Amino acid sequence: MIRLAGRLSVVRPSASIEISGRAATMRAEGIDVISLSQGEPDFETPVAIREAAKAALDAGETRYTAVDGTPALKQAIVEKFRRDNGLAYRTDEISVGAGGKQVIFNALMALVDPGDEVIFAAPHWVSYPDMVRLAGGMPVAVPCPAETGFKLTPTQLQAAITPKTRVLILNSPGNPTGAGYTRSELTALAAVLLDHPDIVVLTDDIYEYLVYDDFEFCTLAEVEPRLKSRTLTINGVSKGHAMTGWRIGFGAGPAELIRAMAVMQSQTTSNPASVSQAAAIAALAQPQDDIQRRNTIFAERRTRCAEAINAVEGLVCRLPEGAFYLFPNCEGLLGRETSEGVKIEDDQALALYLLESARVAVVPGSAFGLPGHFRISFATGTEPLLEACRRIDEACQALH
Repeated sequence: MIRLAGRLSVVRPSASIEISGRAATMRAEGIDVISLSQGEPDFETPVAIREAAKAALDAGETRYTAVDGTPALKQAIVEKFRRDNGLAYRTDEISVGAGGKQVIFNALMALVDPGDEVIFAAPHWVSYPDMVRLAGGMPVAVPCPAETGFKLTPTQLQAAITPKTRVLILNSPGNPTGAGYTRSELTALAAVLLDHPDIVVLTDDIYEYLVYDDFEFCTLAEVEPRLKSRTLTINGVSKGHAMTGWRIGFGAGPAELIRAMAVMQSQTTSNPASVSQAAAIAALAQPQDDIQRRNTIFAERRTRCAEAINAVEGLVCRLPEGAFYLFPNCEGLLGRETSEGVKIEDDQALALYLLESARVAVVPGSAFGLPGHFRISFATGTEPLLEACRRIDEACQALH
């Protein structure tokens, strides 16, 4: 019997990955399952980006690079922040990791000591609390229901801050809700943070390009320049550029934090894949035509899926500002029974029922820190998405 490290007791497997794996197993067994659980665009990486990777291979760019990113990629990231966000950085203020998740993990490991508190809104991305615990910190998830647009208010932020508060994580547009903070909302949060100079802010902007209608994306360091010196602005190419498997994320922030993150990365993964870095340079230089084309399709799916879900008795769904998720409230279905007499006690039971009865994979809201909901990813084909909504409706109608 192998004795495993005690730190594993504070970490749970990612719920979305776990459910996607279960759905994949069912499909492998010949079961017709539609998975709405994975946060991954269903589009191919654009041709120009793939061609840049091929050119890098042909040029022999297959060796180790600098630990936290090539100079060329860092310069492309500097230009991206200048062009898209009006933020000026030097290359020594840029960190490149194997996905945005690694950048966040490195930052938390570099910032958080045992007992330090890290604040974030709930519902939240499933990985935030576990990464905080691995760093020895205490996650402070502030409940933010649909009535507040699933967003943290200044009053809530002020109430959550204690002498132990070390970091605030802001995710906009957010996973799992797609909720996006407006400029005025970020300004109001910034006013609170200005009174607490020891708090470092991590802004998770990975869904920056996935916004709909007239929503204007903005980020905290841009909105309040006085916070730039203690803000790490995190982004990547996975969602907006349809490059999830390429594993490139990046962050921009104070040079001393970037150096500390590089030390952490040097003893874990070392550099991100060299060919992926070359592809990311091409992605950041591309005009946004492909992004806008994909967003038009995503926006149509969002609207049609939300309409279908809101037509299901017992479900209520808010229309998100961005990302590619819906987060319906399912409390109207809890307490009902299946035809076999099994009571649907909570959102986890409902997600299991939908998987087994409707053959649709969704992620329960409790995995994101807000029970009574479930997450749908509409980053899948339009026809399978609408078929999944039909199946959900049929399965919910069968409850009594």
